[in-house]
Amino acid sequence: MNRASATNKKLKIAFIHPDLGIGGAERLVVDAAIGLQEQGHEVVIYTSHCDRSHCFEEIKSGLLKVKVYGDELPTNFLNKFYIVFANLRQLYLILQLYLKRKVNQHDLYITDQLSTCMPFLHMVSRARLMFYCHFPDQLLAQRTNLAKKLYRVPFDLFEQFTMSAADCVVVNSNFTKSIYHKTFPFLREEPDIIYPCVDLSFQPVESIDQEFLAGLLPSHQRFYLSINRYERKKNILLALESYALSSESDDINSKLIISGGYDQRVAENVDHLQELQKAADRLKLSHTTIFYPEFRRSNDLNNSQALTSKVIFLTSISSSLKELLLSKMELLLYTPSFEHFGIVPLEAMKHGKPVLAVNTGGPLETVEHLITGVNENEATGWLESPNPKSWAKAIEEFKLVTRSRNVNFKRNGLKRVEKYYSRDAMTQSFERNIDKTISKERTTYFWKTFFVGLLNFALHLAFEFTLGDQIWPYIGMLVIMGGYFRSIFVIFWLVQTLSKI
Repeated sequence: MNRASATNKKLKIAFIHPDLGIGGAERLVVDAAIGLQEQGHEVVIYTSHCDRSHCFEEIKSGLLKVKVYGDELPTNFLNKFYIVFANLRQLYLILQLYLKRKVNQHDLYITDQLSTCMPFLHMVSRARLMFYCHFPDQLLAQRTNLAKKLYRVPFDLFEQFTMSAADCVVVNSNFTKSIYHKTFPFLREEPDIIYPCVDLSFQPVESIDQEFLAGLLPSHQRFYLSINRYERKKNILLALESYALSSESDDINSKLIISGGYDQRVAENVDHLQELQKAADRLKLSHTTIFYPEFRRSNDLNNSQALTSKVIFLTSISSSLKELLLSKMELLLYTPSFEHFGIVPLEAMKHGKPVLAVNTGGPLETVEHLITGVNENEATGWLESPNPKSWAKAIEEFKLVTRSRNVNFKRNGLKRVEKYYSRDAMTQSFERNIDKTISKERTTYFWKTFFVGLLNFALHLAFEFTLGDQIWPYIGMLVIMGGYFRSIFVIFWLVQTLSKI
């Protein structure tokens, strides 16, 4: 296909994403899908899990086409082996596409987070393959002991090999690009950067959420806001400790609202929320926890305790309530260190609100740190080391700047987002990379010729012996996937050995 025809053709594009919840990676997938759909492409998202009560509005409303395969499969065994089951669930998803004869109905697959399926797709599909690297998965894994380190070795090697099957790799920031080169030394291709975006339109706020917020604090009260998943790596404790050290903790007109993605199935979410509650007790910050989905089901809020609490913990809020909180807050406390990008600071800046973030990772590219007397016309917040005293000092500086009105955060934030992080800018970047991927000749791998025949035979055999809803499909899946893992690992080892000769 020549470049001109690639540019003009409307494509059938499929996204593959592990769990379509409400995190930053999921927001990017949804925005990218909407942007490409608006350009006339036919778009579908394939996922292993999507809870219609715990997803973005565009999915709830049916604006995006979403297909779920493999949600009935387990995600762990005794709260362990999450990566094993994540890989199996993704491969099962692709197996279903193959068996349902959908695998060749698309011109392009865009996969993110897990690259496990890429060699498989390369074998059985004619489509081009793009991998969006939010951050190397192996760097996100915890390695607290020798057993876990050894357990991760094959998966780390496997990640590098499976990514090599992509026709194009893109990353979400310059920071991630630098990490990509260090982590994957055998991947020679230079990845392009596609920044995630923020929807510049302001979504309507539901009346139920306006009433909900009014029940949490009087209209004259100010509040600081933290939005992150309830995970330890997000360092939400930093927001609690810095707020406790600042003068705001003694001001009766000030609160801290901590909102986060929360899933009862995930042990860390449950445990970490309890840890934060205990930390609030230790810091002598009165607190209330509200499980927002339960409130939405019952529409009943007992607000007497919330009105007198300094800290309010909220779980899994709606897009409507998130929009309201961002528009009404004083300052966003964005606590993760080495965040590969981070979409929430941009959402705050869109609303013209300042951001206090850690001075590492993605925020170094998104937040313009205030330097008094130098950049008042561009500043959008503060970048500080993850130290509670430094953050408390920044909160005090924010209060002084707010009183002096020397910085127009409302103008500066929106201007910066419009220039670098709009959906139009992200869609154009995707279109450029898709055009390049579709136009270039597809990579051929020496291992494909031998294994594609063997793999196709195994899949057809499994298909022939599939008996309704009985257990045979699952046995077949485990046998095939086990052989697939072993084959890929042996191939990768051979490649590494030959490259050193």
